[in-house]
Amino acid sequence: MTVKAILGSKGSQVIAVKPDDKLSTAVKLLAERRIGAVLVMTDRHMDGILSERDIVRVLHERGAAVLDEPVSAVMTRKVITCRSADTVSAIMEKMTAGKFRHLPVVENDIVIGLISIGDIVKQRVQEYENEQEALRDYIKTA
Repeated sequence: MTVKAILGSKGSQVIAVKPDDKLSTAVKLLAERRIGAVLVMTDRHMDGILSERDIVRVLHERGAAVLDEPVSAVMTRKVITCRSADTVSAIMEKMTAGKFRHLPVVENDIVIGLISIGDIVKQRVQEYENEQEALRDYIKTA
């Protein structure tokens, strides 16, 4: 299974904020959309990623006043990405090794999607259910 298959089922919509948006704006967006991360983008260029972990860490370190600071002061700048042709196994290894849960999908320097660990789990569960159904059908017809 590839990243392309996951994007095909979940869609390729990317939720993003601008680097100069206030952190409070990003927090509101995460809560409203019920998501764990947003990309930080200027036009079509990815500047970084902002996750719930980034927010919790900086709130602990600097207090609630940080909510008035720009997202660029808090975001993760070094973003690991993947391509649509990458296998699910390969991206699971990247996510496990890097201890992160969101992976932007980039083709020709353009962000075409965002994969979360939840997307991967959902796809894997669907694969297993399909395999079980195929085995049940095989046994019934044997």
